[in-house]
Amino acid sequence: MKVPATLVAFAMLTLSGTAQAAEKMTVVLDWFVNPDHATLVVAREKGFFAAADLDVDLIAPADPNDPPKLVAARRADLAVSYQPQLHVQTAQGLPLMRVATLVATPLNALVVQKDGPVQSIADLKGRKVGFSVGGFEDAVLGAMLEQAGLTLKDVTLINVNFALSPSIYSGQVDAVIGAFRNFELNQMDIAGRPGRAFYPEEHGVPAYDELILVAHRDRVADPALRRFVDAVEQATQYILNHPEESWGLFIKAYPDLDDELNHRAWADTLPRFALRPGALDTVRYTRFAEFLRKQGLLEGDLPAVESYAVELK
Repeated sequence: MKVPATLVAFAMLTLSGTAQAAEKMTVVLDWFVNPDHATLVVAREKGFFAAADLDVDLIAPADPNDPPKLVAARRADLAVSYQPQLHVQTAQGLPLMRVATLVATPLNALVVQKDGPVQSIADLKGRKVGFSVGGFEDAVLGAMLEQAGLTLKDVTLINVNFALSPSIYSGQVDAVIGAFRNFELNQMDIAGRPGRAFYPEEHGVPAYDELILVAHRDRVADPALRRFVDAVEQATQYILNHPEESWGLFIKAYPDLDDELNHRAWADTLPRFALRPGALDTVRYTRFAEFLRKQGLLEGDLPAVESYAVELK
């Protein structure tokens, strides 16, 4: 029996569509969704991932320490992480590779009340400093204090968990380290308790990439990763060209984030996105690894940058 040409064409189209079904990718975020993740959200909502034949799930972790571990265990394709943690975790043996940068400047800051008694870092002598995550934040604070002629022994460190701004309001501490300049400063201003930030990169700490994307070391040759990074770059360009339209896409996807704090954070985060997410500055990574070794967070000979960070081909 002769099969009508229209049915043959339909069958071929169906098979073609099946063959080109979008590849599923799971990305575990570093924390709950917020404007730091704008390029990922817009890439999904604007269809840049879909155009790259990718079906991307963005998942907030139950524990913010888990994302790199999930990638290392092959339970996720990508994770949003931080350059400082990458150095430490790969030195500990996690098979991770940086494949892209989302936020290309530090967000971490030392924050005090603007009208409070601490007007310079030297004023912290004998005072209390709150922190939420030990290790790296201690190293940053130590380097900043050193430039002011102080050491960590000159301050009292208090773990305030994630209540950074409230711990300053209540007088529990005089300063906090680890506050994100695009969030806590806005939060304090909205509360009528404006803050002052001292930026690590201006006080003895080398600049670094705040948010990065990491994949399993064995996945770096997967062409889907390059398509993913290219889609993120498209989203970055779109956000910079159309910030308000992009904000609309963001809050349409996450309506509960449509408030003054997130809108302010959105505006403050835009200029910090990596314009070339896939690009890698090996000198910058080497310099920061040397800083971490000096601060006692890395030991021995430093591994080559290409063993834990790559610019995808």
